[in-house]
Amino acid sequence: MLITNIALVSTGGLIALAAVAVIIVLIVICNIRIVPQARAAVVERLGRYLTTWDTGIHFKIPFIDRIAKNVILMEQVADFPPQPVITKDNVRMQIDTVVFYQITDCKLYAYGHVNPISAIENLTSTTLRNIIGELDLDGTLTSRDVINVKMRSILDEVTDPWGIKVNRVELKNIIPPKEIQDAMEKQMKAERERREAILRAEGEKKAAVLVAEGKKESMILEAEAEKQSAILRAEAVKEAKIRESEGEAEAILKIQKATAEGVRMINEAAPGQGYIAIKGLEAFAQAADGKATKIIIPSDIQSLAGLATTASELMKKE
Repeated sequence: MLITNIALVSTGGLIALAAVAVIIVLIVICNIRIVPQARAAVVERLGRYLTTWDTGIHFKIPFIDRIAKNVILMEQVADFPPQPVITKDNVRMQIDTVVFYQITDCKLYAYGHVNPISAIENLTSTTLRNIIGELDLDGTLTSRDVINVKMRSILDEVTDPWGIKVNRVELKNIIPPKEIQDAMEKQMKAERERREAILRAEGEKKAAVLVAEGKKESMILEAEAEKQSAILRAEAVKEAKIRESEGEAEAILKIQKATAEGVRMINEAAPGQGYIAIKGLEAFAQAADGKATKIIIPSDIQSLAGLATTASELMKKE
């Protein structure tokens, strides 16, 4: 019986020890923390700030340490609803803003302000009213970059003790009153029509210039063509005259050669006085064809005529 009791006690002790070991393992596992990339964790020990865990694996003491705040280190965006503002010339409008911020100090972010995002929203609304109150409507619509820079500078300075850095501020929408929107639309329409008319006039001007340049180029080409044609015609006439002159010169040369050849042949034949007299009568006949008003008869032809008359009378007597 005693042995049985001892065995039961031993078995119960082992079970208890196993249960305790399991509980310890579970506690250890539950107190292991893994911090992801671009995140951090603010750790407190017995209610006081202890440290800030970066990316990696960490272990906290059970029931003593606790994670007070998980922090995202990436850049974040806060899109605030439209805020009513009044310009310098008493125009009421709605403006909504977008703030791009990043947490740079986890301890200041955890203990610097109870609700830093709500504080940034209120600060943005107040700063926006102050800046817009110094501008008129036109200045507000055309000075977005200036407003963004001023707001970013003010917000970054105020949120620095909270461990927050404001990278930039953007005016998302500027919504003026309905009547001003209508007037702006009419003005934009008139401006578009004016630009359209200017572009149309410039297009017509360019078209006219192109047409004039085309006509000018055509006239230049026609003049060049006429000039080339005149040059070619002049060269053709010149060539024809040269060819004609060469032909006449060649004809004269041939006539002269023929004449010289005839004279040579006559001289070689030694013609008699009668042949020469007959040639003189032929030349006289050609000269006295009725077209000349005056005829000068050479003395030898007169003598020849006398001889012809004497010969005729002798033949009659016979």
